[in-house]
Amino acid sequence: MPIFALTEEIVFPPVELAEPGGVLAVGGDLSTERLIAAYSNGIFPWYSDDEPIIWWSPDPRFVLFPGELRVSRSMRKILERQAFRITCDAAFRSVIEGCRGPRAREQGTWITDDMAEAYGRLHDIGIAHSVEAWQGDELAGGLYGVSLGSVFFGESMFTRVDNASKAAFLTLTRKLEHLGFSLVDCQVYTGHLQSLGARYIPRRSYLSLLRKGLRDETRKGSWRGILE
Repeated sequence: MPIFALTEEIVFPPVELAEPGGVLAVGGDLSTERLIAAYSNGIFPWYSDDEPIIWWSPDPRFVLFPGELRVSRSMRKILERQAFRITCDAAFRSVIEGCRGPRAREQGTWITDDMAEAYGRLHDIGIAHSVEAWQGDELAGGLYGVSLGSVFFGESMFTRVDNASKAAFLTLTRKLEHLGFSLVDCQVYTGHLQSLGARYIPRRSYLSLLRKGLRDETRKGSWRGILE
């Protein structure tokens, strides 16, 4: 099955034409308009510095329904004693830089300079958000993602202190459920997210849920104070 080469026109092929591994298309750009179009159609970019932009739509899709969030006894205790101060949109670009940092058993990063700049622009228009976990004045961990309608598309997380990113994710997901969000798109499998309740669903089911979620109003603007 051919991989589609994108042009300057902001249009994607049907996701059903993606390769078995999930690759749908290459090329194009990371403009705000293209990224919004991609997320709205169940597509996301994921590539490294030495590659062209690669667009993905895997089947099955790894997601978490906020109502299915699992909080372990140990994490419940950490949250209850407020081991971390959790904020939202307080340090978006610092979170991006944290997510770009080297990780065990990994070389390089998929968050290129262009990616960091592109998601910074999404943050500036109020649809990309960060969640920070602090110990004192030090950023201990966090995550960032994109919000459209009642769907939150998780992009990346990092931790410098054990359980920091997990505390950020649990706090955010609880709040998203309270706000009526229908879905957290985790995109691809990780054992860490599976332990918190994420699971695979068929892409066709994901796309149906996505279409429904996009009918809801997007909470644009800063999310500072949203977790209070």
